[in-house]
Amino acid sequence: MGFFGRARESVPPHPRKEPRYDLPLTLESLETVFAGCADFSKRNVRLAGDGEKVITLCYISGMVRMERVSDYVLRPLAQDSALADCPDMAELMAAMEEGALYNLGVERRSATDRAAFDLVEGNCLLLFPGETEVLSFNVGTEEKRSISEPENETVLKGPRDSFVESVRTNTSLCRRHLKAPELRLREQIVGRQSVTTVDVLYLEGVVDPSLVERVQARLERIDIDAVLSTGNIEEYIIDETATAFPLVQYTERPDRFCAGLAEGRVGILIDGLPLGYLAPGVIGDFLRAPQDKSNNWMVASVISVLRYACLLLTLTLPALYIAVVTFHQEMIPTRLALSIIAAKRDVPFLSVFEVLILLLAFEILQEAGLRLPQSIGQTVSIIGGLVVGTAAVEAKIVSPAVLIVVSIAGIAGYTMPSQELAGALRIWRFLLAVLASTAGLFGVVAGAAMLVCHLAGIESFGVSYLTPFAANAGEQVEGHAVLRRPLKRTKLRPAALRTRNRRNQR
Repeated sequence: MGFFGRARESVPPHPRKEPRYDLPLTLESLETVFAGCADFSKRNVRLAGDGEKVITLCYISGMVRMERVSDYVLRPLAQDSALADCPDMAELMAAMEEGALYNLGVERRSATDRAAFDLVEGNCLLLFPGETEVLSFNVGTEEKRSISEPENETVLKGPRDSFVESVRTNTSLCRRHLKAPELRLREQIVGRQSVTTVDVLYLEGVVDPSLVERVQARLERIDIDAVLSTGNIEEYIIDETATAFPLVQYTERPDRFCAGLAEGRVGILIDGLPLGYLAPGVIGDFLRAPQDKSNNWMVASVISVLRYACLLLTLTLPALYIAVVTFHQEMIPTRLALSIIAAKRDVPFLSVFEVLILLLAFEILQEAGLRLPQSIGQTVSIIGGLVVGTAAVEAKIVSPAVLIVVSIAGIAGYTMPSQELAGALRIWRFLLAVLASTAGLFGVVAGAAMLVCHLAGIESFGVSYLTPFAANAGEQVEGHAVLRRPLKRTKLRPAALRTRNRRNQR
């Protein structure tokens, strides 16, 4: 073994010192908790220039707004002579807590862990000699991204504000859209290391209480290190993980979020994530666009029918083409069959391989367009599709008919309002294409039956996933599942939500 190996063995491992949160609340205990933290700051402050009365101010640099600390805390301490006249520290603490310092939020803390979390959240602490309690003042920076238009959900007619990363800003946006005092917010902490604030929102007197308790219980059972992405919450609260279909609805639009609350759903807002979740989420919700209620009911109904037709088209068109061309040529009109045969004359691959190759190329181009910067990604998607498709046809790798079929299926998938639903449909599109290559139309029908059985066996917080096409607890399906009725005739909330008050208008 060489020199470096011997040196590595001779050096003992450095013992890791875990922070002690169970120590008495003193300056020394806080320094122990934040040992090795360059942003932990402290300074001594004399009361109105009195050298005998000195208190200690602690804060985390970057988490507090210096102007607030200077104007609301340090200035009164340095100028208010009445504070220096207090006979003891206990009376001095009481005077500061009752308004001697110009700050709206103040709390007494007696535990080291709670005081440490206050520092991380942007508070400053005042420590008094000889006292076991400290005063915690809210002087956080509250730095956040400004409210802007939603990027992923197009707004044609409606509000143009979107959620941001601050959960308090998001709850204020909900309060502005729903000014009813019945709007309730339950808050809890998720994540042992991230200590992320998660708020559960609902309308008291409208929502089913058991739904609120079920959502709350699933959030309380989450025991993970950090909540830094949507999956850290979403995958822990859904009923079924062995499915590609989304079971909770997410949105970055406060108006859509509040519309879900008004229907009787439960909303979830997570600090650090610029979106909100709505539960339960069923297939009918993922096929409705936010602007459906903003358009004329006839136009919205036609668009809704078109959307459902595109769902069937993107799901089954490649599989039907494979089945018909491979096993059921008698179903093709004579002229069309001759055209397909002439186009496939010099193509060396079977139809199933042509379709699968183009579907795979379509997915690769889409993924490349998403991962590249926006200005480059759009160019790659458009030019890549044109160049690859044209070159493949000219090189006799695929036939023009296959290129048309795959293009129609891909474009039809873009009409889905939910990209998560579109992703699930793309997975099943591959599966149906493989089944069609083995058993023709029988394989397509078997695959469609498997899909229906799979969806029928899924629930989202006790609600059938096939709602509004399925019955829930004996409650039959209401009419107009696909079409949108005029708003004046929509007098009841969805029966599947089991709301306490079903009527939403007179």
